[in-house]
Amino acid sequence: MQGVLHKTLIIRLSSVGDVVLASPLLRALHGRYRDCQIDFLVKAEYADLVQFNPHVAHVIRFPGGGTLGDLVRLRRTVMSSGYDLIIDIHDSIRSRYLSAGAGTVTRVNKRKIARTLLVNFKLDVYDRFGGAPDVAARYLETVLPWGVKDDGGIPELFFPPGVPAAVEELLSAEQISPGKMCIGVCPCARHGNKMWPGERFAESAGRLAERHGLPVLLFGGADERKMCGEIEAMINGAHPRARVLNLAGRLSLLETGCAMDRCAVVLANDTGLMHIAEARGVPVVAVFGPTVRKFGFFPRGARATVVEHPGLSCRPCTHIGLPRCPLGHFRCMKEIAPDEVIRCAERSLS
Repeated sequence: MQGVLHKTLIIRLSSVGDVVLASPLLRALHGRYRDCQIDFLVKAEYADLVQFNPHVAHVIRFPGGGTLGDLVRLRRTVMSSGYDLIIDIHDSIRSRYLSAGAGTVTRVNKRKIARTLLVNFKLDVYDRFGGAPDVAARYLETVLPWGVKDDGGIPELFFPPGVPAAVEELLSAEQISPGKMCIGVCPCARHGNKMWPGERFAESAGRLAERHGLPVLLFGGADERKMCGEIEAMINGAHPRARVLNLAGRLSLLETGCAMDRCAVVLANDTGLMHIAEARGVPVVAVFGPTVRKFGFFPRGARATVVEHPGLSCRPCTHIGLPRCPLGHFRCMKEIAPDEVIRCAERSLS
């Protein structure tokens, strides 16, 4: 086993899900070395996801739209900080530059060769490259030599006291009474072929809302407000008794997590918001289309359910997502019926 750790830096620049999935590493590392200073280097737009984590001492922000000069200055800061270990769980050109020349660096094993062979040739050779643990466990592999072990727990997301008050004020202003549970929906994704059709989210959420008398909260970013508005209109048209609130673009990431605390279940695609929901301990029903468990992004908790079409020979066609189905049929998503998602959600609502 390696020596005792006193000052450690974790590098994970982006994105939402990846940063949230680093929280089990933070928890386990701090649990093993209580006196170790753990810093986290991340893009400024995702800093809030770790800013309030009790296991993190300092957050180092890479500025949004950062230049080469910013990168050079940041590397000087890293090199002068006296870290006895740098944990690179991003493994990109920038993260390698930031850690180049440091005394001890450990990096995540992304199983890139196995991933490429599975996507391009449908050859599963993960067993030859250390198996296919989930991403949180892969991050924890980096510190196994220091005696840090995975506790198997779900990710975590923390926020300051003011956030719940702000969310409650917003929900109350929208006539959603305190304590009223809701159905959460995260219908968007960065890549088109990772999105279950919007009309199916609308049908699933609308039927559940009418059956259980629960409001529907639609989550997403500012650029997803239009799509969420279309889903809101579909629910209102087919299920006029359902109360729908489009929150896309109205909440920060932390406020989104806090609002999810009011959800009895969250329906989602394979996205960062799905991981935020799980990190808040909310039951999740996640629809996975072009991506598969081997890539490590399935939720790890017992309160999460994944709905997928496992029998398709064309899966996986990508590991991060594509604008559209490369074969044009989109069977991995179109052949998942609302009844399947509703059935999984009912297990949580019951």
